[in-house]
Amino acid sequence: MPDTPLIQTATRWVLEKYPQNSRHMTNSLEWVDRIGSGSAEAVRIATLTHDMERAFPGPDHPVWNGDEDYDYYVAHSNRSARIVGEWLREQNCAGDFVGAVESLIRVHEFGGWPEADLVQAADSLSFLDVNVDLFLGYAKSGKFRVDQVRAKFIYSHDRIRLPELQVIAKPMMDRALDRLNAL
Repeated sequence: MPDTPLIQTATRWVLEKYPQNSRHMTNSLEWVDRIGSGSAEAVRIATLTHDMERAFPGPDHPVWNGDEDYDYYVAHSNRSARIVGEWLREQNCAGDFVGAVESLIRVHEFGGWPEADLVQAADSLSFLDVNVDLFLGYAKSGKFRVDQVRAKFIYSHDRIRLPELQVIAKPMMDRALDRLNAL
């Protein structure tokens, strides 16, 4: 799908502000374009920017403790929605567009309606596609326990709400688990 000027600007923003994991963000956009061809620009922007709060440390920055923590995911999603919404307003985007993007980011960990399920699935597929090495490194370094990393890999697959996309994610999860077991 051709990138709009806003997608191009958002991509530059992601690359500049979040270099430590911008590949996951841009890969998420690639995934949503594959699984939701022709998605609205709000879906594409939300997918591209869903984790941007991590690029802006601050006193309200939630910290993941390595366990599946609903409160963390809610705080992370809400903070990302707020930061992206502020950025979109600076880009002079229409209020209804900003609201749509914020709504999608707020539920990017959980899904809940067709467009939100696409954003959530793209995030999970991208995680299993490009973030496995990062989390294997966390296990090797002791930042997170092996069981926590295993749970994250499984969660990334299991949370996908669209069965046909879980089928795509399953071999990715299996490879990640095989690599983790080999540590």
